[in-house]
Amino acid sequence: MTVTLKDVAERAGVSRSAVSRTFTEGASVSVKTRKKVEKAAEELGYSPNALASSLTTGRTKLIGLISNNFHNPLFLQVFDLFTRSLQDRGLRPLLVNLTDETDPANSLRLLRQYSVDGVIVASSTLSPEFSLAFHKARIPVVHSFGKFATAPRVHVVGIDNIECGRMAARTLIARGYQRVAFLGGPAEATSTIDRRTGFFEVINAHETVTATESFATAYSFDAGRAEMLDLIRKDPAEAFFCGDDVVAVGALSALRENGLRVPEDVGIIGLNDMDMSRWQNINLTTIRQPIREIIDSSIDIVMAMLDAPDRHPEARLFACDIIERGTLRPLP
Repeated sequence: MTVTLKDVAERAGVSRSAVSRTFTEGASVSVKTRKKVEKAAEELGYSPNALASSLTTGRTKLIGLISNNFHNPLFLQVFDLFTRSLQDRGLRPLLVNLTDETDPANSLRLLRQYSVDGVIVASSTLSPEFSLAFHKARIPVVHSFGKFATAPRVHVVGIDNIECGRMAARTLIARGYQRVAFLGGPAEATSTIDRRTGFFEVINAHETVTATESFATAYSFDAGRAEMLDLIRKDPAEAFFCGDDVVAVGALSALRENGLRVPEDVGIIGLNDMDMSRWQNINLTTIRQPIREIIDSSIDIVMAMLDAPDRHPEARLFACDIIERGTLRPLP
């Protein structure tokens, strides 16, 4: 039978309210009473009911973690880090899949049903309107991997995607490539737009370098592969900046299947440095996005907002760096 709060109170010889206070964060209870209650609870195998305690404290400790990119292997890594970090801090993640969702109001209604204390939007492709909907509803929200703004309307934690585009262009130029290409993710995604902007800003400043552009329909292996198969039928560039590692892996598969060697015939650089990128059969040169730092910072902000919900929105940017592997020709 389930051990109840009443059972613990009787074993410890205290009132039920004393037991409740012992397991309520911040509640006042004497050291002597706490020790008696904890000893009785251990003997009986009692664990406080999280849902019941939320009625007392007014907090569920539930943090909605929402995204729309579950087919991207990078987000398995993201969700693993997010869920473990939230749990380590005494919070409970509620994972929500917004794939194909276009109406922010639907996600707001869903998260309200569970009385979440806060929301983390973990996506570089979801419209900023999703995080803004939670902000307007006065639900603490952080947009992780979101678009940077100097005066953000909600808290944003991520990277400078424009600078990442510049980094990729400089890397290709330094290796002597003269016909390069940008192979982005969805054309309407803010991350794609920004990475393209930075890439062409640098390329257009070099008269001897030409560049083309194309877009995968999603940040996925299949979309990257399909787009590269189409490009191979034409005249592929000497090197590609793929706006995401999983798109790059799909492109790599298409090139190899068609007898093109990487990096001897075609060079590739990705972005993210997901775990798969370092596998021996992939060995992708890429731009590392500091995933763990972004996640830790996002959780720091959402926890701070639980006590200060009117905290002024800020944008936190983390620097990226080039990870040299084997899909680009070496520096001359």
